[in-house]
Amino acid sequence: MAGEESSRDSATKNIDELEGQWRLYEAYNELHGLAQEFDTPFDAPAVLVVGHQTDGKSALVEALMGFQFNHVGGGTKTRRPITLHMKYNPECDTPLCHLLSDSDPSVSHEKSLQDIQAYIEAENMRLEKETCQFSAKEIIIRIEYKYCPNLTIIDTPGLVAPAPSRKNRALQAQARAVESLVRAKMQHREFIILCLEDCNDWSNATTRRVVMQIDPELSRTVVVATKLDTKIPQFARASDVEVFLSPPASTLDGFMLGDSPFFTSVPSGRVGFGPESVFRSNDEFKQAISSREVEDLVALEEKLGRVLSKQERSRIGVNSLRLFLEELLLKRYMDSVPSIIPLLEKEYRSSTRKLSELDQQLSSLNEAKLKEKGRTFHDLFLTKLSLLLKGTVIAPPDKFGETLQDERVNGGAFIGSDGLQFPHKLIPNAGMRLYGGAQYHRAMAEFRFVVGGIKCPPITREEIVNACGVEDIHDGTNYSRTACVIAVAKARDTFEPFLHQLGCRLSHILKRLLPIAVYLLQKEGEYLSGHDVFLRRVADAFNNFAESSEKSCREKCMEDLVSTTRYVTWSLHNKNRAGLRQFLDSFGGSEQSAIIGNATSTVFSQDLATASVASDNKQDVKPRTDVKLSHLASGNDSNMSTQTTETRLADLLDSTLWNRRLAPSSERIVYALVQQIFHGIREYFLASTELKFNCFLLMPVVDKLPAMLREDLESAFEDNLDNVFDITNLRHSVAQDKRQTEIELKRVQKLKEKFRYIHEQLNSQQAMFGQ
Repeated sequence: MAGEESSRDSATKNIDELEGQWRLYEAYNELHGLAQEFDTPFDAPAVLVVGHQTDGKSALVEALMGFQFNHVGGGTKTRRPITLHMKYNPECDTPLCHLLSDSDPSVSHEKSLQDIQAYIEAENMRLEKETCQFSAKEIIIRIEYKYCPNLTIIDTPGLVAPAPSRKNRALQAQARAVESLVRAKMQHREFIILCLEDCNDWSNATTRRVVMQIDPELSRTVVVATKLDTKIPQFARASDVEVFLSPPASTLDGFMLGDSPFFTSVPSGRVGFGPESVFRSNDEFKQAISSREVEDLVALEEKLGRVLSKQERSRIGVNSLRLFLEELLLKRYMDSVPSIIPLLEKEYRSSTRKLSELDQQLSSLNEAKLKEKGRTFHDLFLTKLSLLLKGTVIAPPDKFGETLQDERVNGGAFIGSDGLQFPHKLIPNAGMRLYGGAQYHRAMAEFRFVVGGIKCPPITREEIVNACGVEDIHDGTNYSRTACVIAVAKARDTFEPFLHQLGCRLSHILKRLLPIAVYLLQKEGEYLSGHDVFLRRVADAFNNFAESSEKSCREKCMEDLVSTTRYVTWSLHNKNRAGLRQFLDSFGGSEQSAIIGNATSTVFSQDLATASVASDNKQDVKPRTDVKLSHLASGNDSNMSTQTTETRLADLLDSTLWNRRLAPSSERIVYALVQQIFHGIREYFLASTELKFNCFLLMPVVDKLPAMLREDLESAFEDNLDNVFDITNLRHSVAQDKRQTEIELKRVQKLKEKFRYIHEQLNSQQAMFGQ
């Protein structure tokens, strides 16, 4: 009698334990689904299958499940990870499958095995035609079956090891994409990694090479040698089999999960009714797996010449692997239960808070409140812009700052006609990551450095001769006009590109203020999250203002450049008459033999200087050649001096005005005049450009932008508020978010109660065992 009661108690206990496990698996399956659907940070343990192509990954997964469903064969047959939530159900004689919707993971559809296989094949074919041939988005399937283990398995795309030749570049890119996807999945520390190796020599680490980059000690990795039935015949000696079944510790480094590898064989052939099918039902497939295990054990014992130990038998066959994984995952589940409950509590509070915020947001979607929000945001946004220009350290430089090199890449560099850039190391603060007013100041300093150091481009004799031309009333030469023609052409070609480059650079710096200001508003909780249409309108208005201000300012600078390169005003380039005379005199003395001597070239210089500055010095129009020549005369006879002067002047005119042969002294004088005019234009261009960009680009952000934004805002408010805030879509979006949050809240609440109940059951069982 006591024995019968003990048997009933034992049976009741087993049933209770089985029901408790079912609840636990069901709770974790829901947890994994919740984490996938709502991107919640729950660590739901699962088995991640990793292996190379044709290692037999998908076939092993099917054998563990007890039925076939996948797209298997040579090449890449898995292009999306497949998550299988498997649940043992003795009442399901055929697999009961539900496929979760890609568009709405909260919705699942019951599918047949043929439908699921067709869906997986269609997805593989679709991805094969796309540029990115793999996707990290999981295909999630829930399965109940009498042969299913209580496991969650994730089947990953097979790793690829292409040949290293140039013609295999496409395959090499595919291999990198697959490895990146698999490595990202292995980063989840709650996953148990099932590492598949198709080899008969453990020193050949193919899949382990990738796995050990994430799990160096193999502490959460189970190593599986697949296709055992094809390897046994390859061993010639019993010692080879011994090493294969029990590899030395030096071969498999680390503390491998399970202590030693598992060895599996899966019979080839598909389930179906066609002529190519080998098995007529999944029961036949399941029986073939068991038969294959028995055959492998017999073959191994024949090769070894001895009976396998119980420990060795526990590592051979799909059923042994499935039992080990079930026990391991069950332990992980039970160990994680206490830590899951606080996470669910935290997520519940977060969802409750989010739901309250959405309710508040819905209630605030009326015209008066929205207008007030818009005006407040307008004022706060302008305050942040002003703060960034004046200087602040609130925004992190490592995130928003730019070095000068970054600035040149993103905003354009100052490049002269020679195509060279000014070395960035010579610019102050070049290596610092700046933004706002500090970045604007550095860009303007670089502009001054670059433009201020520009020399007049080289002048050729051909250019001088071409610039001489023919006057409209005589065919003599006018070297002052020649110099002006050359100088203004050189200046225009040299400086105009810098004007466009400066505008582009400063416009880039101003536009960067927008994301930094948004960051500051978000940091202080003053950002209008959810009002994307309004925020885009503000952003577009600011960017348009920056572009229009830059264009207007550049046009003003262009007018100055055109005026200074269209008409030469000598007072701009020579501060007084004496300065120009002295400048030209320095070139006359070195060419004594070129025309008729030092005196003559001095006279020529003075004559040009007198002609050039006459209009600017009308009070002193008397030529001073007599003073200059009196020091050069060699006697006191005034008649002789006058005669000599007239003779030399005639020779001078004969050599220059009436002779179009370009003398060396004439060339140097033209070059000197061009240099003087070019440098004068450069100094004026530099000063006026900097002043105008400060006045007409920088200052309008402070004194014109506020009024412009406010006017645009008020005009939009009067026109149609829905166009500003998109109230209809916004209300629909918020309502949809609220519904999703309510669903998530209910699911979290339900899971929280489930895990709390499971936790209480586990504690009560431990208390009973303790007694």
